[in-house]
Amino acid sequence: MLTRLIQKHLFLVTQELDIVGDEVRVCIKSPWSEEKLTVMLTVLNPEPVIKKSRLEFTSRVNGETLISLYSGRPNTAQFNDFVSSLKQRAKDEYNAFAGLKPAVNLQTLVGNPDEEAPDFEVSNADEAATARHEVDAEKVDGAIRMLATYLDGAEIGSLMSALEALRADPQNASHLDRVVHAFSALGVAQGAVLTYAPYLGILLSDDPSGW
Repeated sequence: MLTRLIQKHLFLVTQELDIVGDEVRVCIKSPWSEEKLTVMLTVLNPEPVIKKSRLEFTSRVNGETLISLYSGRPNTAQFNDFVSSLKQRAKDEYNAFAGLKPAVNLQTLVGNPDEEAPDFEVSNADEAATARHEVDAEKVDGAIRMLATYLDGAEIGSLMSALEALRADPQNASHLDRVVHAFSALGVAQGAVLTYAPYLGILLSDDPSGW
């Protein structure tokens, strides 16, 4: 599957995209400037949206456009191959980061009638909701360290305070609510926060599978 795409547009603008590990590296070049950015695959919604002549991949959390592709460039085959790779890698990275397990293969059980069915524990809706938002204190700590290293502390001060409280008491639902409100108040800074702390995208997502 294609993991590198180079697209050329009018006015001598070139966009290069590389899927490397758990991120997408984007470089936009023109005769006058060069812009580079990195998008973590864990925060990328794997289902893109079509906007006129572009295909856009958005944030799982706030719907902000993170990657914008020129549809069909450089040709249909390469474009479709890269898009398929990007969608699959976004799903895989999110599942791996969230610790989601593959579904049980029911067909296998049907094909082996003598095999005992696995003993599943049935949980109620409240338990399922709690599990969905279970907080990993180590990952919260990692998010705090990344944000402190790469972003302006004054701009995200409220979010940092909320994350520190959540790290200290990860099972306290009120601390998670505080993180949600602090993130919502960031406005345009949300994209940068998710780039350096993709675990927040998982905490803030309503759906643990993302699709």
